[in-house]
Amino acid sequence: MDIKVENFEKEVIESEVPVLVDFWASWCGPCKMMTPVMEEIAEELGDNVKVCKVNIDEERSLALKFNVMSIPTFLIFKNGEIVDTKIGVQDKSVLVEALQK
Repeated sequence: MDIKVENFEKEVIESEVPVLVDFWASWCGPCKMMTPVMEEIAEELGDNVKVCKVNIDEERSLALKFNVMSIPTFLIFKNGEIVDTKIGVQDKSVLVEALQK
């Protein structure tokens, strides 16, 4: 799911399940490497989590708000709060474990 400023509050902050937010850009090679991993996580964990993407070129204000300095950056939200941050290419198991903590 693509996240924009307009739907961030509803989709991420108000979510009743943990949310994995991927801050990425189309020109970022490591970000492209993570796309299939994000899809696998979404498929495997199903309705237990929400997997979202924020294109930093289109949504600069969100990147600034969360101090995203390099990409990919993954923020994990639970109950509207950031509970974990991962920067750079991540193994799927690391992200799944962070979501399930």
